[in-house]
Amino acid sequence: MTLEDSMTDTAEPATEAPEPIVLEETADGVRVVTLNRPDRRNGWSPELEAAYFAALDRCDADDEVKAVVVTGVGRFFCPGLDLTRLAKVAGGGFSLAGRPPQYRPRRLRKPLIAAINGACAGIGLVQALQADVRFCAEEARFSTAFARRGLAAEYAISWVLSRYVGVENALDLLLSARTFDAAEAHRLGLVSRLLPRERVLDEAVAYARDLAANCAPAAMAAIKHQVYTDLETGLEDAMARSLQVMVASNTFTDLAEGVAAPGEKRPPRFAPLSTAYDADEVTGRPVPGATLTADDVLGTD
Repeated sequence: MTLEDSMTDTAEPATEAPEPIVLEETADGVRVVTLNRPDRRNGWSPELEAAYFAALDRCDADDEVKAVVVTGVGRFFCPGLDLTRLAKVAGGGFSLAGRPPQYRPRRLRKPLIAAINGACAGIGLVQALQADVRFCAEEARFSTAFARRGLAAEYAISWVLSRYVGVENALDLLLSARTFDAAEAHRLGLVSRLLPRERVLDEAVAYARDLAANCAPAAMAAIKHQVYTDLETGLEDAMARSLQVMVASNTFTDLAEGVAAPGEKRPPRFAPLSTAYDADEVTGRPVPGATLTADDVLGTD
């Protein structure tokens, strides 16, 4: 089955009382954020975008949340822009004005785990690639999609793919916009775990629970920041920022707790991530692209 076939299957019927388009559930330090547009196959829309990014804001601010899992309801993760929205784009009704930063997930100070449960394409793939770790259903199908819709590589996916899978593989996936399966995504390194669809969310949550239970929130926030900022720097710059982070980390009580817990044969009791913790300030550099909007580049006219 191609991705196009999966997108044209009969949509799941809408319920009489519509649920929120993003669902949130928290247990054991893990918040599961579910894209919830079953009647539109989780197609991306301005409303879904706003709701998803607002959910990430809440995750960032909530001390109870140590890690986040994002998935889609039903058999779809996010197969791209909602088809009704895509028709408006084709008619010239699309505007980038007022859109939030599309790389907002990279500013999330907590680990973001994707449980890719089905079709993932276009802007849905852009969002999936912003997860820090990706679990994938064996039944999932992928496509960059843009070239087959007459579009260039959107939202810097050309930059992301070339760094994740190499230039030739990135060009192959972008130029052909072909459908590829979960096994190929795994071989290319786009996802790290392959599982039956019925297990993918449970395994992603189990992984997130391990992070929440055993890893220091401040250390994880620093590590995420280091990896994403170091993508665009040389070794000396990366080392300089690493030394700054090391000095800051040594002042936290987490180090003493991380040493004491194994010796006392108990789980660690790391401090929650303070709302005041700002890795940008610690390293002197923000995560590249994470706050850039279309208005910043194109203006607001």
